[in-house]
Amino acid sequence: MEFSLIRTESSNGLGVITIDRPESRNALNRVVLDEITVALDLFLTDEAVGAVVFTGAGDKAFIAGADINQLVNYTLVDGLSARMQRLYDIIEDYELPTIAAINGYALGGGLELAMACDIRVAAEGSRFALPETNLGIIPGAGGTQRLSRLVGKGRAVELILTGRLIEAPEALNVGLVSTVVPLPELMDTVRKTADVILAKGPLAVRLAKMVVRHGFETDQKTGLLLERLAQSLLYTSQDKAEGTAAFLEKRPARYVGK
Repeated sequence: MEFSLIRTESSNGLGVITIDRPESRNALNRVVLDEITVALDLFLTDEAVGAVVFTGAGDKAFIAGADINQLVNYTLVDGLSARMQRLYDIIEDYELPTIAAINGYALGGGLELAMACDIRVAAEGSRFALPETNLGIIPGAGGTQRLSRLVGKGRAVELILTGRLIEAPEALNVGLVSTVVPLPELMDTVRKTADVILAKGPLAVRLAKMVVRHGFETDQKTGLLLERLAQSLLYTSQDKAEGTAAFLEKRPARYVGK
């Protein structure tokens, strides 16, 4: 399918969504959000794709936030419709593993998109901020919630209230990203990470995501119940049969499907 503001490609099990607006540092507008939604649906129905990566065109920015030219006209109705927040909920709950390949500035809605992904890999020189209070608004696409869950409430409040820009080493230190690599190595690192995940049992990966996500939002006893039920289901699966057989036979597992 042809897109106007994003590019998609897939190879060896990995689907890539590139926001392609380098002239505006890959700012997000309504068209970009709609095209991402369509691309995610297409990858989900593609049996050859087992993981999805988000990145930005060029080497200046991952995503520099929402398009201010549109944001200036937003009204109460736009706030309640929460188009960006709803898309990021879809990304967070996506059935396939998601990785943000952060290749520059990740600001506002760009950082919020990255936080909705399962894994965040950043290039050296990347910078991060939620600067919405400078515009008289708050991070409204999940930033107030996901940042605190990743870095702790106290640090999240400080970063949101000040809109402070942090460098990649600090982002790594506080747990906002999992890895920082030189820019030329970014996509190779993401590819290797995806390959490791794609070699695992696909149903186990899917259920692990689900249990961690929903277990974190509840008390430990409920989370442990979710874990027990997921494990019971996996014990009945072909993935478990293949994985254990491969281990005992000292060969690579050959999983079917995703």
